[in-house]
Amino acid sequence: MSNLSRRNVLSLGVALGLVGAAGAVPGLASAASAQAAAGDPWWVWDDEIDGIMARILDAGGVPAVNTAIKPWVNNNHALPSGLPADLSGYLGKVNKLPSWANQSKLRLAADFNRRKDTYLFMLYGLGSGIMSTVIPREAKSVYWSAGGADMQDRAAKTFTFGYDLADLNAFEPSGQFVVTANKTRLVHAAVRHLLPQSPHWSAVADEPDRIPISNGDILVTFHSLGTFVHKKLKDWKVPMTAAEEDAFLHSWQVAIHLLGVRPEFIPKTWAEAYAQSGQALTPILAPSFEGKELAEDLLGLTAQIDLGVTRGFLNEFVRYLLSDEIGDWLNLRRDYAAKAVIQTGWPAYIAFREGLIPIMPVGFYMFDQLIRAIAMLFLNKVTSPTTTPITIPTGNRP
Repeated sequence: MSNLSRRNVLSLGVALGLVGAAGAVPGLASAASAQAAAGDPWWVWDDEIDGIMARILDAGGVPAVNTAIKPWVNNNHALPSGLPADLSGYLGKVNKLPSWANQSKLRLAADFNRRKDTYLFMLYGLGSGIMSTVIPREAKSVYWSAGGADMQDRAAKTFTFGYDLADLNAFEPSGQFVVTANKTRLVHAAVRHLLPQSPHWSAVADEPDRIPISNGDILVTFHSLGTFVHKKLKDWKVPMTAAEEDAFLHSWQVAIHLLGVRPEFIPKTWAEAYAQSGQALTPILAPSFEGKELAEDLLGLTAQIDLGVTRGFLNEFVRYLLSDEIGDWLNLRRDYAAKAVIQTGWPAYIAFREGLIPIMPVGFYMFDQLIRAIAMLFLNKVTSPTTTPITIPTGNRP
């Protein structure tokens, strides 16, 4: 099938809500199926739940589902009652750790997250959060989905995912991440059905013959989070044992499995993750209208809390984390005095915290205050999923 005819066929399928849905007309998805069979994660979605959520959305059943799943929080909670039979059956199959999950590694990863949370809040919050705005497919999907219209709520739900993953009990029966991941998977399925119906998204989507949030997209997001954080910790010379590094990767392997990424696409080592990131993430980073708007919204939210630093300092820290090129893409105004403080002060701050230098560096309290404030931004928004529930959308950005 030629590229042109494949695009026409798949675009028609998207418009009709058929591609990726269980029970879809086989011919409509044949090109995507061929790509998936060839091992291309960009042509793999989440077929079973995509079909289920499409039917629930089309029948107007999402509000009832959201009501049912709201009190469903901990990993050991029973599946909520009142769900459609096919959704309940699906969750009964996926709401558990994979057989290959290693509890010892997951517990070590949880302890590692606790001990390194100072850096993780900064890297996930200011680093990965802003990097997502220069991943065009992600930025456009977020901006034109329902969440893009309320970035404070959207950010809070994203923080729920990250907070639950980093929690000490994340994968334990009393933890919440398995449930959070499955709720997120339902949201992804809904967005895959809804977003292709948006004329705004369709007008700017780089790949109109593809449904959003493929396995490839989820892997890109993983690399903007887990792989990016690992690289920065290495660059900053934060002490980590080989076992801790392996456990940190393992927690992310389990996380993206729970989001529906096929086993053959999940990197087995950090070397594989770096190689995959170099192919899937680095080449696609670019500015977009949607990304600039989202970045300004996110930095604006951060600036609303009392960080004890200027917006110029925030801008320069983003540049320090991501690069001046990305800072220029996002039109982040320069503050060269803040740049000098960060370039000399942050490495010294890490060295002192890790016991590598005996004397507290100048500016220690300023960095400490900044980190505490960003941590509180996380914690205030996501003290529990009942205060910031992950809910399934019923439409796109108005």
